[in-house]
Amino acid sequence: MGWQETHKEVSKDRILCSAAMLFTRHGFEQISIDQVMKKAELTRGAFYSHFRSKSDLYAQAIKKAAKIAFKGKPENRSQNIKDLASYYLSTPHRDDEYEQGCPLAFLVSDISQQDKQVKSTYTETFKAFVAQAELLAQNRESALQSAVLMIGGLAISRALADEDFSNDLLMACQAGITAISKDES
Repeated sequence: MGWQETHKEVSKDRILCSAAMLFTRHGFEQISIDQVMKKAELTRGAFYSHFRSKSDLYAQAIKKAAKIAFKGKPENRSQNIKDLASYYLSTPHRDDEYEQGCPLAFLVSDISQQDKQVKSTYTETFKAFVAQAELLAQNRESALQSAVLMIGGLAISRALADEDFSNDLLMACQAGITAISKDES
């Protein structure tokens, strides 16, 4: 009996979901293909029927992580840029309690070491994030400022060993976005 037509797509999606979670939590260098495949409950051989290299997987996993993270966002949390910032710059997001963390913040320090394909994918993902922010901010400059405050604030807050200081940083970034949005009014 042959495989169902959707088997290859389902397998690839399992690999991408596994990679998205593992890479955003541990980075590119700390995760092996074997670890990705084990979490996906597939053999290493299946990897090569879907991806040219670990870097190819990484680029595609960034897109997948962004899609999963976006789907996990409560719909009522994006009525305006302040609401989006409140959701994004939260302790549950920082502490990796969401189904999928944002690859823009969780992988920011990893990307500069990667190849052009990965950097291009990260750039596309960042542009999409800014476009989403622009719909809420109604101004490109404010959207860019807000996006950088969200991504940078979350990334730095995750790197800090002092939880109170990290919480203060999240609140300060939210206040910065509120100030930016008031300037628009």
